[in-house]
Amino acid sequence: MVLGAFFFATMAVGIKIASGSFNTFELVFYRGVVSVIFMSVVLRTRHISIRSPVPLMHAWRSLIGVSSLGAWFYAIAHLPLATAMTLNYMSGVWVAAFIVGGAVMYGKAERQGPLMATVLAGFAGVVMMLRPTLEQNQLFAGLIGLLSGLGAALAYMQVTALGKAGEPEGRTVFYFSVGSALAGLVGISFTGLTPWSTVHWQAAVWLIPIGVLASLGQWCMTRAYSRGSTLLVANLQYSGIVFAAFYSLVLFGDQIALLGWAGMALIVASGLAATVLRTRTIPNTPAEEH
Repeated sequence: MVLGAFFFATMAVGIKIASGSFNTFELVFYRGVVSVIFMSVVLRTRHISIRSPVPLMHAWRSLIGVSSLGAWFYAIAHLPLATAMTLNYMSGVWVAAFIVGGAVMYGKAERQGPLMATVLAGFAGVVMMLRPTLEQNQLFAGLIGLLSGLGAALAYMQVTALGKAGEPEGRTVFYFSVGSALAGLVGISFTGLTPWSTVHWQAAVWLIPIGVLASLGQWCMTRAYSRGSTLLVANLQYSGIVFAAFYSLVLFGDQIALLGWAGMALIVASGLAATVLRTRTIPNTPAEEH
């Protein structure tokens, strides 16, 4: 998950640069197309068929994931970036809530307490770094942003279910890439394509790396949720904020306040604590046992 977070943060650098020439739907489309081609080559090389015995599970995962992505983009457009990021990163808290809820049903809630605490501590670190704000006239956009985090959590849980069903990670990433490309294509039908004569070369050269990095990030994330402890992975996902902060500092000259550094330290500490807890005695969660 940490490696996946690094790939996603690096991809975000490319999106930030490419967004100067391309609109959001174009970026989603190009990212999806490049990822489909990349994952097709990977699957062919690994002799993995794209035919799946559980196509409806892939369709549901793609629908939820793309809807969550769309909700997040809406939140980014109508809210301060820090607020939109924080609401989307609440996915870790939602995942923890789902796991603890399942644990209560199985009578094992007390076993999930320590890991739940690390997830909440990690999210507190995210809030300290991003310091979100919300005006009264932004309540609807805030609700959409909240739903983007909920949708992401549901998508991650579906990824876990696909892994338990025996689906290869590459195939799961392939079908999500197909869903992203189709969603971007639908959006482009309304917004249109940017004329290539107006595209800066710095933006154009990022289109392929964005798709490849998205594929690698999705692959790592899918493998993590399919094979690892769901609560641990949800916590380690916050490391993406740390990578993004360093990119902002080094590449874009953004400054990080003292509270932001403290939040970064809290994210790292919570991730280490969750890893130690999981390594010692925490058993598989009910969501992982079926």
